Amino acid sequence: MKRAKIAGTGSYVPLNRMTNDDMSNLVETSDEWIASRTGIRERRISTGENTSDLAYEAGVRALQASGLTAMDIDLIICATISPDSFMPSVACMVQERLGATRAAAFDLSAACSGLIYGMACASSFIETGMYQNILVIGAETLSKTLDWTDRSTCVLFGDGAGAVILSPSDTGKGISFIQLLSDGSKQDYLCLPAMPLRNPLIQEENSQSQVITMKGQEVFKFAVRSITDHINTVLKNMELSSVDIKYIITHQANYRIIEQAAKSSKIPMDKFYMNLDRYGNTSAATIGIALDEMAQNDMIQSGDKLILVGFGGGMTSGAVLVEWD
Repeated sequence: MKRAKIAGTGSYVPLNRMTNDDMSNLVETSDEWIASRTGIRERRISTGENTSDLAYEAGVRALQASGLTAMDIDLIICATISPDSFMPSVACMVQERLGATRAAAFDLSAACSGLIYGMACASSFIETGMYQNILVIGAETLSKTLDWTDRSTCVLFGDGAGAVILSPSDTGKGISFIQLLSDGSKQDYLCLPAMPLRNPLIQEENSQSQVITMKGQEVFKFAVRSITDHINTVLKNMELSSVDIKYIITHQANYRIIEQAAKSSKIPMDKFYMNLDRYGNTSAATIGIALDEMAQNDMIQSGDKLILVGFGGGMTSGAVLVEWD
């Protein structure tokens, strides 16, 4: 059974920056209020590009980094909660634009854990030999899902896409451990309603707003516990210590969450890579964007072990241990 490796990374964010000062012109807030509570200083907000546009650009960059062509790709998985449409899928739109005519394509919904879930699916396909080269993209235009009068949510999120290409490893390095968890009993912690149930047989009008709502304190506690538990599980199952791990890349939601998780897991903060100050929470895109930044800046060398950890609505969470090839 072959192990899957990360053969290339890519990311893309809209050019338009919205700073915390810009946010204060839209809602009652300030740079100090946002930064002190979240660590976020700015985020990218689309002025016209939809989720498929961001996903396509991230996919192009991942292909370039891998040295593969679109015709080498067997499967495209796009993790998103903000697709252009329910159908066609974002993955199919990306397939057409890339010219990846050999590839199957589907979308996956696991909120901010989406890239981890996508990598888990792709890794399994590669291990069984069903596919060879799989493009996994986390892409969101969360700006279209927000209540821009609600400062408890609108200041947190941004738009962007991150991508990885998984291929079989010839060296034995790559993805060696995966854990996925879900807890539907906590589904009301973080919600984004879809189309309301409406048909000629229903008398009452459903007026539920199709915007993100969040129970902040509950999400905070779930996130800290999830990060800590996933890290401990990876280390225990793989008989490793935190010294063996070069970096931990968590979902980029809130500086305080990551800081508390570091304390709980007794791991120094300098092992936790963060870029949320510049991009905010881009849901399924955050881990891919961070990983690509690190690769671009030569922060990761062959043999380095990384733990990727996601958590999000559902509630969902997951972790992947990667040895860089």
